[in-house]
Amino acid sequence: MSNQSLHQRRSAAMAQGQGALHPVYVDKARNAEIWDVEGNRFIDLGAGIAVNNTGHSHPRIQAAVQAQLERFSHTCLMVTPYESAVELAEKLNDIAPGTTPKKSVFVTSGAEAVENCVKIARSYTGRPGVIAFKGGFHGRTNLTMGLTGKVKPYKAGFGPFPADIFHAPYPNAYHGVSVEESLAALDDLFVCDIEPNRVAAIIIEPVQGEGGFYPAPAEFMQALRERCDQHGILLIADEIQTGFARTGRMFATEYSGVEPDLMTMAKGIAGGFPIAAVVGKAEIMDHPGPGGLGGTYGGSPIGCAAALTVLDIIKEENLCERALSIGERMTARLRQLQQRFPARIGDVRNLGAMIAMELVVDGNVNCPDPELTKALITEAGQNGLILLSCGIRGNVVRFLPALTISDELIDESMDILDRCFATLS
Repeated sequence: MSNQSLHQRRSAAMAQGQGALHPVYVDKARNAEIWDVEGNRFIDLGAGIAVNNTGHSHPRIQAAVQAQLERFSHTCLMVTPYESAVELAEKLNDIAPGTTPKKSVFVTSGAEAVENCVKIARSYTGRPGVIAFKGGFHGRTNLTMGLTGKVKPYKAGFGPFPADIFHAPYPNAYHGVSVEESLAALDDLFVCDIEPNRVAAIIIEPVQGEGGFYPAPAEFMQALRERCDQHGILLIADEIQTGFARTGRMFATEYSGVEPDLMTMAKGIAGGFPIAAVVGKAEIMDHPGPGGLGGTYGGSPIGCAAALTVLDIIKEENLCERALSIGERMTARLRQLQQRFPARIGDVRNLGAMIAMELVVDGNVNCPDPELTKALITEAGQNGLILLSCGIRGNVVRFLPALTISDELIDESMDILDRCFATLS
């Protein structure tokens, strides 16, 4: 069996729309390393797109899932519930930012969580409108594509999208979009496009993920909270990629001191097992009636067992603190690389272990270099390093290492990156 033969079979059997960035077919994975079917070893700096914050195949998660499998694998939470879902809801309610009493609902994917946030917000407010941000990513379903602020490849050819969705510019100092300009554009939406008393919610990623790993300044999040309170609008924090210790806090919203009305949680919640959640203020969450929320697989007992263990691991292995040290170690190396290639690396930024390197032409922020980005991702993969790209212009390399990665593997991965960059430059 080879990567090439499997890739040929995949191309014949699976729709091309479900892409494959690296034609590497995994045989086994442990912590921050992957081995393919040919026995090649890779350092994984993608972590399944921020899913495996606790690393691949964490033995405690494996044990918890195995124990749950021996009892039962599915009954449907909406039919015959179970204690692990109750316990997980209690714990998520407790760790969500803010002091207002919270409640949770479980679904299966991040996109489902976003959709349910919008449903809940519209139910509670009686309003139709939703404001999202340019460059944001919220999913691939019809509604979440409408919310997503990037056309290719997510929205091209898939419309029409739902009405009453509007986009404002996301503040981005590197690209010259100030907090003041973003807020002014938001206020302009209220004047020109939709009156604020028809807006149910504003949804924001506290750090844009697919958009390019740009953190929202604390003052911007605080100003959004003020405008939402002024107009009776709900504030939704999409923490799907930023949650569960990734940024050095349990949730990135905590850096701003803002309490969202609703939050989406997925990806790193369960160490690779599919479960997602909406957590929000209890009064808001209780507005939809019985049967209005849920899904057949929502709150899977396997996912609940894994998620409860992930919460224990984050606390006991101090993964929030570890995310900060990972971020410091990796960005120090990336900035050294930037000093060597200032015309190619325009910016290095991070919030905890959510790290990005933006590639440009001749040091010009307005001249993105998606070709170099793509070439670097490919070259790194051929040299045993799994990287991901992002950014609305396709010119950002994103680093999402497992929070359990060793310093030795970080250094090895940065050595590989140095060599690959030098080869291409």
